[in-house]
Amino acid sequence: MSAISPTVVPSFRGRIGRDARSGYYAAPRRYRLHLSPSCPHCLRIAVTHSLLGLDDVLPVTPLPALPDTPDGGHRALRPLYEASSHQHPGPAVAPVLSDDWTGTIVSTHTPGILRDLVRRFGNHGPDLRPRGREEAVDAVERLCAQGVNEAAQRAGDSEGDPAEREAALALLLRTLDSLDTRLASHAYVVGGELTLADVELWAALVQLDAVHRHHLDAAAVHRVTGHPHVWAYARRLTARPAFGRHLDLDALTRRHHAHCRGVEAAGAAVAIVDWRACFQGAGPEILEESAS
Repeated sequence: MSAISPTVVPSFRGRIGRDARSGYYAAPRRYRLHLSPSCPHCLRIAVTHSLLGLDDVLPVTPLPALPDTPDGGHRALRPLYEASSHQHPGPAVAPVLSDDWTGTIVSTHTPGILRDLVRRFGNHGPDLRPRGREEAVDAVERLCAQGVNEAAQRAGDSEGDPAEREAALALLLRTLDSLDTRLASHAYVVGGELTLADVELWAALVQLDAVHRHHLDAAAVHRVTGHPHVWAYARRLTARPAFGRHLDLDALTRRHHAHCRGVEAAGAAVAIVDWRACFQGAGPEILEESAS
């Protein structure tokens, strides 16, 4: 494959409940997020955290871009893992939602963390998972995972079967086709307002351009680029501070080079989107809209 992950991925799946009877319940500054700028899961959480305006309610502890232990984990997270699982066998990886009251981990499961940010902490922010549209938001999450991230990785697998790579590329292109058609007439993926679905898609497009593109040949990249509404949408979201200020392309590149086990292809030379310019060139009207 084009990249590898730690061989053992730890998973804690606690959830934040409604009240004290739930064990973990929402309380200002009780919990903490531990996020690395190079991790695509952390990127989704960081953007959501900013969209909901949770800086004063749920602190964030930044981690280095690259793991600093031999097993691919973060040394700073090891005490949390040890306190939560005695002699934990796997790496201490991000993202982590921890409980400062007990010094233990609540969750490392990104979908659950995102849902809890919206439902338990986001009372005064935008409704990123609107009632009645949860299934549509979840469908986009699956589409991004399978039709963009997994398909792009398989399409760029230099050691894979050529027929399987071609099938994966076809799936990726069909997914982008459907999204391009949708975004030709809609500002956002689900309904008329920004939701978690847009966070999922934006992060998937960042990963597609910053990481997976390097393992696709020039012809494939050209076909991926040929979805103007998708990439215009990516540029528009990047111009919003809640998105663009969390995008650390250098960190993504360092993570890619640290984990990559594939051969870079001819398509790697030119990025599809100039992500830095999108955010740096955002006009006052976009910044004001994002802050409101």
